[in-house]
Amino acid sequence: MKNPDWTRDELILATQFYKQHRPSIPGKSHPELIALSEEIRAVASCLNLRGGETFRNAAGVYMKLMELRKYDPGYLGKGLGRKQRRIEKECWDLSDLVLRQAAQRIRETMDLFNLEGITVEELNGGDDDETEALEGRLASRVHRYRERSQKIVHEKKRSFHAKHGALFCEACGFNFETVYGARGEHFIECHHTLPVSEMEAAAKTKLNELALLCANCHRMVHAKRPWLSVEELREILSR
Repeated sequence: MKNPDWTRDELILATQFYKQHRPSIPGKSHPELIALSEEIRAVASCLNLRGGETFRNAAGVYMKLMELRKYDPGYLGKGLGRKQRRIEKECWDLSDLVLRQAAQRIRETMDLFNLEGITVEELNGGDDDETEALEGRLASRVHRYRERSQKIVHEKKRSFHAKHGALFCEACGFNFETVYGARGEHFIECHHTLPVSEMEAAAKTKLNELALLCANCHRMVHAKRPWLSVEELREILSR
């Protein structure tokens, strides 16, 4: 089985490790390198990525670190692999602070599997064509998982209906029940308004962090990075 391409999440962890240890990168048998391999393999597993026997093993992770050398201006050689990859370059060009914060966010997100009992199936359910957050696919999927959480969505709809007497899009005002009748009753999508970078991975979602949006507006919020706020989307619509 061919091993899948590296995701942004994995590359962030690898790049942060490289920059933290350069110019002396630990060898493939070093305990820190082995620990990095296990961490990256765990992230890949949560993203439902699979490969062969060598999938993200210590030797493979070490080879990826050697490939990152071609982006390092302080390295006088060429590094493995002459062809630059856009996603690798994007991760490399992150500032040390942003890179460290992104790596920490990935690790905090991983903790959710123990704290909230999220399954791989739940995390990977639904569409996957939205633009990733800076922190990568894992943080984006947890964001959408929380938006789909039936308990919090039901409570948000109940609270909103009690206040406004109806459910409608907070950006464009679209009311599904008005347009579609009984078929559209109680139908609306929930959007988590906090950017992924500002979300505390282990924190419970609050009602005031959610907004009700129609499918079109919700899609537009997530269409490009950085994601729009509801207020920014309203401004676009007003023009």
